[in-house]
Amino acid sequence: MTRFDFPKIDLHNHLDGSFRPETMYELAKKYGIETEVPTVEEYRELTRHRANCGSVNEYLKMFDLPCRVMQTWEALERMTFELGEDLCREGVAYAEIRFAPQQHISGELTMETSIEAVIAGAKRCMEQYPIRLGILACMMSYGSEQINWDANLETIKAAKKYLGQGLVGIDLAGAEGIVPLENFAGLFEEIRKQQIPATCHAGDSPGPETVETAVFTFGAKRIGHGHHVYFDPHLVRRIAETDVAFEICPTSNIQCQTEPTYEKHPAKNMMEMGLKVTINTDNQYLAGVTLDSEYEHCITEMGFTEKDLIRMNLNSINAAFCEESVKEPIRKQLEALL
Repeated sequence: MTRFDFPKIDLHNHLDGSFRPETMYELAKKYGIETEVPTVEEYRELTRHRANCGSVNEYLKMFDLPCRVMQTWEALERMTFELGEDLCREGVAYAEIRFAPQQHISGELTMETSIEAVIAGAKRCMEQYPIRLGILACMMSYGSEQINWDANLETIKAAKKYLGQGLVGIDLAGAEGIVPLENFAGLFEEIRKQQIPATCHAGDSPGPETVETAVFTFGAKRIGHGHHVYFDPHLVRRIAETDVAFEICPTSNIQCQTEPTYEKHPAKNMMEMGLKVTINTDNQYLAGVTLDSEYEHCITEMGFTEKDLIRMNLNSINAAFCEESVKEPIRKQLEALL
C-alpha cells in the first residue's frame, strides 16, 4: 500500500526518462555501448546532479544514454514492461507512456517496429498486473520544423496504423521556443484529418501564447506542462470553458527552472481558476520522482489537499485517451472518495 491509497493516473511519463538504471547498464554492456561513468552507482549520482543542476542543457544530457540503448526490440519491450510493473507497484491504475519512434531507428528498428515493441511490453505488463497502459507516439521539435518534417509525418502515419491497438494518441515534444509553435500547424492539421487524439508540449519554457496555439489552432485536447498559461488570465478564462486538461509535472518544472519553487508554482491557482489540472511525473527515474512524491509536494508546498488530488485524478481519467471501458471503473472509484 502506498501513501496515497486511491487509483492514480499518470498521463505524462516519458519512457526514455523512466527506466531502471540497472537494466540500462545491463543492456549497455550487452550491446557494447560506452557509458559516461563505469558503474550504476556512479550513474545514479551523475543523474541526481544533472537533474538538480538548474540547467536545461545539462538536464537534456541525461537522455543520451537511454536513447542509445533503446535501439532494439528487446530494450524497448523490456523497459516498457518494467516501467508498467513499477507503476503498478506504486498504485497507478492507468498510465500513458510516451516515446518518440523516430529516436529509436538507428539500429534494427523502424518507426513501426519500435511502436510494436513498446506496445508488446505494455501488453505483457497488463497480462501480469492490474494496470492499464496506453502508448503515445511523440513527434519531435528540434528547432526549425523543417529539420524532421518528414519524420514527423511518418510518426503520424505510424500512429494512425496502431491507434486502438495499444497506441492511444500523439504528442509534440522536444525543444520549445526556438521557432514559433505555429510552424508545426501543418502536422496537427494532418493529425485532425486522421482523427488521432493529441496532446502538445507548450507553455513550459515559452509563454502562454504557445498554449493558445496548441489549444485553438492545433486542437490539442491536452497540454504537456502548460503552466505559463497562468500569466494570461483572459486565456485562462477561455480555456476554462473547454475540456482541455493540463499535464502538470511539478518537480520537472523546478529542476528545469521553468518555475522557481514548488511554493510559487501556479498549479493550485490554475485549478481554482477553473482549469483541468492533472499531476504527473514526466521523467520518473531521471527526475527521481513517483506520483506519491509529487503528491507530497502538492500537499506540503503547493497548497493542495488530498481531496484536490482525487479531483485531479478525476481530471486525468476523464482526459485520458483510452476507451471508456477503462475509464469508467476508475472514475467510479475516485468519485466514491469525494
